[in-house]
Order: sequence, then structure tokens, then C-alpha cells
Amino acid sequence: MRIPIPDEIPPVDRLGNVHFIGLGGAALSGIARLMAQQGIRVSGSDAVDSPVLGALREEGITCFVGHAAEHLDGVDTVIASTAVRENNPEVVEAQRRGLRLWPRSAGLRSVMEGRRTVAVAGTHGKTTTTAMLTCALVAAGAEPSFAIGAEVAGLGTNARLGQSDLLVAEADESDGAFLVYEPEGAVVTNVDVDHLDIWGTEEAYAQAFDEFIGTVGRFVVLGVDDPGARALVPVARDRGLEVVTTGLAEDAAVRATDLVVQADRTTFSVLRDGVPLVDVTLAVPGAHYAQDALLALAAGLVLGQDADALAAGLSTYEGANRRMEHLGDAAGVRVYDSYAHHPTEIRADLAAARALATGGRLVVAYQPHLVSRTRVFGAAMGRELSSADRVFVADLYLAREDPDPAVTSQLVVDAVEGPTATSGGPVEALAPLLVAELRPGDLLLTLGAGDITTIGPQVLALLESS
Repeated sequence: MRIPIPDEIPPVDRLGNVHFIGLGGAALSGIARLMAQQGIRVSGSDAVDSPVLGALREEGITCFVGHAAEHLDGVDTVIASTAVRENNPEVVEAQRRGLRLWPRSAGLRSVMEGRRTVAVAGTHGKTTTTAMLTCALVAAGAEPSFAIGAEVAGLGTNARLGQSDLLVAEADESDGAFLVYEPEGAVVTNVDVDHLDIWGTEEAYAQAFDEFIGTVGRFVVLGVDDPGARALVPVARDRGLEVVTTGLAEDAAVRATDLVVQADRTTFSVLRDGVPLVDVTLAVPGAHYAQDALLALAAGLVLGQDADALAAGLSTYEGANRRMEHLGDAAGVRVYDSYAHHPTEIRADLAAARALATGGRLVVAYQPHLVSRTRVFGAAMGRELSSADRVFVADLYLAREDPDPAVTSQLVVDAVEGPTATSGGPVEALAPLLVAELRPGDLLLTLGAGDITTIGPQVLALLESS
């Protein structure tokens, strides 16, 4: 559901009591936490119970399972997830009562009021980069507030109110949310076309990032290994912003050299304008993590923090929920889970998983996400999955869209080259199929933005009991 962005977005202390529809999601739960920590009375609902709702209850937030009109009693402002449908009873009731009904972007913009915001945007890697920047700034003593699109192990949460006026926020482009924020600074990881159900064309998607740059007040950090982000360099300079480029490219102002990816770490040296600056060791494997860390380091430098302190903070980053997350081991099988749902993300995660597999088989269970994305990228998803040793593809996760008989997970299966690819059917049926396939030494990676995340724990339980 697309809810119009209001012309006026007052600060948090003028919102009254706030209710979130879809509270269990990563974005809304973070905004709710930040509001509650400012003394706002917060409540919310979601279709099913979850550990996120359990944690929010412990923090004093009223959480309902299921949606009902009476949940809005005493509420002044309603903030709804983009996944919520127009006929949701709480949406209908909010409209009937004439309550302030906002999209999530307006809620986060309200939290930003009076703070120096650094917004982290990009098609891929924005959650990781936001988390890395936060870890780096915390280690440097900057005491930032933050709102991240996933739980981060080293931080213990996805959002927290800090002691300074600095706020680090993940800025999502999927529904145009990032055009609302007007941050002091921005980071753009990459621009790789996605969300065509919203933007329509590749040109419109790229133009949205141009517009985003136009909302930034002081500086922008751009990952120039990516052509889309590189194209924003002249855009940002024409608008008078301080521009810092990062990457492995020789012309990057903040550049990584001597990059080494091992099964349990990534190491590299950093040059700033050709001069050695600092060495970095990350506790996660993958060249793409080095690129994200460079962006975070550069943003911290622009904010005036010490390079050694920032590097020390980067070393504490151990991953975010659903970003190459190690779920556990059983019967000689290691199980990881990741949010990757776009061909570029699949490629990066499979490269990292291959390093982790250390010679064992890489078995992947993938769930395509959205009809519109699978229609455009289904064949490319299959080609990227071809680097695994065995592939299972679950039925498509519909999320906010209606089914299309012409667009199914078979589009992905048919494009897998080399390894055996199997249509796994409903995601609920995957675990027994995987257990029958897996053997000691294998690494299982579950991939996708839907409920594929439930499969890893099921597989571990079955392996342990077998």
C-alpha cells in the first residue's frame, strides 16, 4: 500500500500516541524504538507473533497479534508498512476516524527532526553499510542514534537513541522513502535497477537517486566501483556537495589495496588520496564487505572521527540479522541465512559462501521475492545460483503483490546452469527435502527476502534429531 507523504511532518513530540501497522518488520520496529525511547506512547500490531514483538514488549511497547479496529483507541498517529493492504482493518479505521495516517518514511523523518542525519542509500549493501558506520562511530565515541534495517549482533538491536545529535539511518529507495529525509550527509553504495513495480523504468529508478542527492545538505560518499553510484559524482559536485569516492578502483579517494578474503575474515589496507591511512580487518568474508566498510570509514572521516578508532569499530562488526548470518551447525552441516533477493546480491553472497565452504559442497535454498522482480530478473537469478553445487527453489513469495500464473519460481529453476536445480514447492516443504540431500561437510545457505528464513532452524532441528 502506498500512503501519501504529508506536506508537513512535525517532530515526534507533536505526534501524540503512535500506532504501527506491521510493527514486526525491521523498519517499523526501529522507528518505534526510537519514538518510545523519546517518551512517546507507542503501540503496534502484526499478523503473527515473532521474537521482534517479544523484544518490543520487554521494552514497554504494546504489541498486538492480528489487526483490529479497536487497537486504535486512544491513538493519534498511525504509521503503516508498505506491505499492508488497503483493506487492513486498522488502515480502514484510521481513515474513518480521520487520524494522521503516515508511511514509514514520514515516521523516520519525524525522528530526524533536530538531528544531524547521515542517510545510507543504495540498491545493495545499505543495511550492512549502515551497521558498519554505526559500529565505527560507536567505537570512536560519537554516541550516535541509529536506525538500521536489521538486528545487528554487535549492537544488540536495530535502533537506539544516542547521546549526541548525530543520527545514522538506512534510507530505503524501494518506495521513494529516501526522498523525504533531507540529511546532512549521505552514502550511496550502488545504483542497480530494482523495484520496477514502483519506479516503472530503469531511467526513473536512476533519476530517483539524482533527486536524492538533491536533498542532501553537506556531503556525499559514493562507491565508485559501481557505475550507477559513479554517475552521481558530477551530480553531487554540481550541487556544491563535498564528494568522497571509495572503492577498489584506482581513482577512488578512499581506496582499498592488498585485499585478502579468507573463510573467517577480510583484510585490506586503506589509502586516502594515495597516502597510507589505516589497515582494516573485518570478521566477515567477502570483497563486497570491504567495499561497504570503505564507505563507512569514509563517512566517519568526513564526520571528523579518527581513522584508527573507526577501523577498530569496523573490526567489531560480526554481521547483521539475515546478512550471511550463521544459524548453527548440526551433523557436520553448517547453515547460513541471507536476505539476498536480487541477482547482484545473490552473486555476492554465493561468493562469500564459497569462501566459507572451504572445499565442501555449497547447497542453496532460494525463495524468489515479488512477482514483478521475478518477472524481470528470474532468469538472472537462476544464472547467479549456478555457482552453487545444488539448488532448491521454493515457490515465489508474493508479499504486497497478487499472483501471476505466468510468473513462477520455474523461471529461476530453468535458468540454473550446471548444478542440479529442483523446484522445492511451498517453503514449508523444503526442510525435509534439504535434510535428505545434505551430508557432512556441506554448507547450506538459505536465500531470499520472504519466509525462507524459517527453513534454516527447521533443518538444524531435523539434522540434530536424525
